[in-house]
Amino acid sequence: MNSFAGSSGRAAPDRSERGGPREGVRERGGGDVRGAGQGLPGHREADPRQRELLPLRYFGRNSYVVGRLRGPCARVLARLERLNEYLPEDKDPTHVWSIVLFVSIFVVAALSVYIEPKASVPLAKKVSIHPPSASHILLPDGRYMAYKEHGIPPDKARFSIIYPHPFLSSRLAGIPGLKSSLLEEFGIRLITYDLPGFGESDPRPRRNLESSAWDISLLANASGVNGKFWVLGFSSGSMHAWASLRYIPDRIAGAAMFAPMVNPYDPLMTREERYRTWNQWTRRRKFLFFLARRLPRFLSFFYHRSFLSGRHGQIDKWLSLSLGNRDRALIEDPLYEEFWQRDVEESIRQGHAKPFVEEAALQVSDWGFSLSDLKLQKKRRGKGVLDWLNWLISLLSEKEAEYTGYLGPIHIWQGMDDKVVPPAMTDFVHRVLPGAAVHKLPYQGHYTYLYFCDECHRQIFTTLFGTPQGPLTNNTEADLTQRDEKMVEQEDIVLVDVTTE
Repeated sequence: MNSFAGSSGRAAPDRSERGGPREGVRERGGGDVRGAGQGLPGHREADPRQRELLPLRYFGRNSYVVGRLRGPCARVLARLERLNEYLPEDKDPTHVWSIVLFVSIFVVAALSVYIEPKASVPLAKKVSIHPPSASHILLPDGRYMAYKEHGIPPDKARFSIIYPHPFLSSRLAGIPGLKSSLLEEFGIRLITYDLPGFGESDPRPRRNLESSAWDISLLANASGVNGKFWVLGFSSGSMHAWASLRYIPDRIAGAAMFAPMVNPYDPLMTREERYRTWNQWTRRRKFLFFLARRLPRFLSFFYHRSFLSGRHGQIDKWLSLSLGNRDRALIEDPLYEEFWQRDVEESIRQGHAKPFVEEAALQVSDWGFSLSDLKLQKKRRGKGVLDWLNWLISLLSEKEAEYTGYLGPIHIWQGMDDKVVPPAMTDFVHRVLPGAAVHKLPYQGHYTYLYFCDECHRQIFTTLFGTPQGPLTNNTEADLTQRDEKMVEQEDIVLVDVTTE
């Protein structure tokens, strides 16, 4: 202790003097540190009191560390003091916030504890991957497309229908609950296929709705569809059906749409139509639409925590859907649950989020065409010199006026209790395409008319094809001639209606 006292320039206070006035922390700490430094390298073991004072040198009131943290801490506390204004005047802030802190810690600790699930609550079923079962065609760009045929063989089919499936679905869905006997009764061949990246179909880089329409055309050619065919669109899958009417109208005999989804950001929608549409959706679904339009890459985060998580769930939870009473009763039916789980397993077979992100982005981005382009109208004359010359030649030759748009029939079925695709969307489509036949379904939801309803399926085919005539007979040419004449008559009727308007 003598050497320590001499080096510091003053005598070390005795332990008995601790009750008297204490020296400043800086003086005591500084003296101790200097004393310890002068004793090196051959100093004796430091006094225990030196070790007690060393922390004060770095963490005392006037230390370097406290000096650096004093300013930021003061600013944070000043902001937190504003919360005291919301406390009653008779409450001590220190007492209140200590209780709040304690309760918060307790709640977080309670939520972090794993609670063993009850035996009565079933665990989520794991997703299973099944062996490949699809037929495939090789497309010109080297991709393979998976498809499935339902109903009549190609050589006996009176009508052919191609169905692009909606989001989070696959070729296996088709028309759920549709009986093969009904297809045979009407002579229908139904072809379903996997969209690029879904099921067993290869992904397509930089795909858009025009490429989707040409995929449908290539599928029809490769699967032996002769002449024209019908397209069926349901929910979000309708955008692929709309695209086929725009890009390959000469191949399409007609369109059957069920709760057809359009772009919710379509500039042709009025403010009232947009409000009646968006008002039916949950906040989470609106947020997912926003991400799909502005930040589509972030959608994979949500998809990996829902249908790509490896476990089954409910469609309304995964896709943030608001369902009516009849739709909710349907999805809780064991028959629907079995169908849904198998369809989802096939849809996510490849395990990648990119095809789903692309599909969601296609729905809310620029389609490359407008629904108004499908409206049957006289072809407008251009402003160029060649356009004027062609117009003069047509006048002199008494050439009939040319029409643009889709000439065939369009049928739309819309449930009036549908909250997934609200009736306001169909009202918008009918306003833009007044020639479309709209079938409003009171008390029907999004799924209840198309899914597992034998009587509904019969009504649909009767509306589209009239009296059932069965498969084609041996007198094939006569049957084909009658079908072509019927199509020509329908087109003539549409032309007369447009001219009258």
